[in-house]
Amino acid sequence: MDTQALRWFQMVADGITVTDVSSMEHATQSGVSRSLARLEAEVGTPLLRRTGRTLRMTRAGVAFKRHVDMLMHELDDGLAAVQQLLDPETGTVTLSFQPSLGSWLVPDLVSGFRAEHPRVQFDLRPKRDELVTTTSAHGEIDLELSTLRPQDAGVRWRRLARQALLLAVPAEHRLASRTAVALADVADEPFITIRTSSLLRHQSDELCDSAGVRPEVAFECDDIVTMSGFVAAGLGVAVVPASPGTAADDDARRLRLLPISDPGAVRDVGVTWSPERRMLPAAELFRVHVVDRAAAGWPSGLTS
Repeated sequence: MDTQALRWFQMVADGITVTDVSSMEHATQSGVSRSLARLEAEVGTPLLRRTGRTLRMTRAGVAFKRHVDMLMHELDDGLAAVQQLLDPETGTVTLSFQPSLGSWLVPDLVSGFRAEHPRVQFDLRPKRDELVTTTSAHGEIDLELSTLRPQDAGVRWRRLARQALLLAVPAEHRLASRTAVALADVADEPFITIRTSSLLRHQSDELCDSAGVRPEVAFECDDIVTMSGFVAAGLGVAVVPASPGTAADDDARRLRLLPISDPGAVRDVGVTWSPERRMLPAAELFRVHVVDRAAAGWPSGLTS
């Protein structure tokens, strides 16, 4: 089949008009239409139907497009692989990451890598559901930075750092001068938590459960910065990781971050990848950089 016809089919199926396709591809409208008609003839059934001025997919078109998308993705990867063999300092690294790592770990790793490989681009994808890994042999993700250690034997994981979990309290809190606290010390206080799809929420709940604490959830937030702001405003306490960017500068002066004495108050940060997925040279270079950066040491609050 003509790969150009497949690409035009993708574009029209995604809602782009034949007029716009012809303009974008520097082809005539009749040429695009004939190409789509030849494709339908090869498939053996109509893939598109006209609704007013718009072409929409038939049921056969919907079924066909899923495979076309996969086919063209593999083709593009193959063309990119050849191009990178000619010039390994170019390419794009697709990086998935846990949002709580986006304020410190991701910028640290990307900036250090780009200093040595300035022409490599990044496709950054914050994870929506932290409870599942985004890496697989046939997926789009090259590497994932997360505190989730996958159970899948076909996925590799390497620990980069260990973060202590701290209790964030308002600066004027009765425990603010302590050098360490137990969760039982705040058992009767309102808690500020992160959303249930966050790994931090699950670990915080497990810590509280082990300590015999049933926290009263006063507010549920989408990110750690917002949690810290609520704590700074005196609305409760929160379990947060000890990392750069835990709290915004204005809030940091109104917070105290106290070590938690309960067992298990740490989380491991690691990098995940699939050895079965053929990574292009730029992604492999970045994976090596990530491992080397971890070996070189991290800021305070982290251990390798």
